[in-house]
Amino acid sequence: MKKTITAASIAGLLLSTSAMANVSSTVKVVSDYTFNGVSQTANDPALQASLDYAADSGFYAGTWASNVDFGGGDDTNLEWDAYIGKFYQLNKRWSVDTGIAYYTYHGDDASSDYNYPEAYAKFGYNSSMGDTEFNFWYSWDYFGLDANHYIAMVAHTFEVTEGHNIRVSFDRSTSTDEQKWSWDGGKSYNHYRVAYTTSYSGFDFDLALEDTSIDSDTTDTRVVFGISRTFGF
Repeated sequence: MKKTITAASIAGLLLSTSAMANVSSTVKVVSDYTFNGVSQTANDPALQASLDYAADSGFYAGTWASNVDFGGGDDTNLEWDAYIGKFYQLNKRWSVDTGIAYYTYHGDDASSDYNYPEAYAKFGYNSSMGDTEFNFWYSWDYFGLDANHYIAMVAHTFEVTEGHNIRVSFDRSTSTDEQKWSWDGGKSYNHYRVAYTTSYSGFDFDLALEDTSIDSDTTDTRVVFGISRTFGF
């Protein structure tokens, strides 16, 4: 592997520090695994799981996995990611979350060619109207193609009534190297999403309506349902 941060190494870090840290795990089932509006499972369901460590200082590290299906003759069947970062509460209203993630793929002889790193910065603003996000992701080796790629998102979450929330988001994915990576023949596309979230008896539920500006079977308008449970250690 050509990267220095791997999912396996992060998992080892979590396990070795679990006795003295805040460690949790989340297991989730979704009707479709969409990544910025693009199905990663050929419109089929996915089983996902994470293991996370969070310190009181704001430092965190984690690993996350999901089944995938890219179709065709590609036998890639697993995405296994790792991330490490730091959360800062700047004042009563503003926060920032910065870190780096590493995406890995498995199942096919060529799956590891897709592996890539990504840096991110997420800015949060809390007000009486809810929580607003300004999020940015950047990769200098998108899907292992040595292509520069970035994603910009704006989102807002508000409470409808106690325990029931709506999150509205818009993001734009852009490739700066169209000869290496393009979206539907162009350098960018838009993704729109509206999600309802709630919790009941220890389970978290989300129901989302999303669409993109790309016209294809794996990017068209869809409703995605998810149910998850988080366990603390």
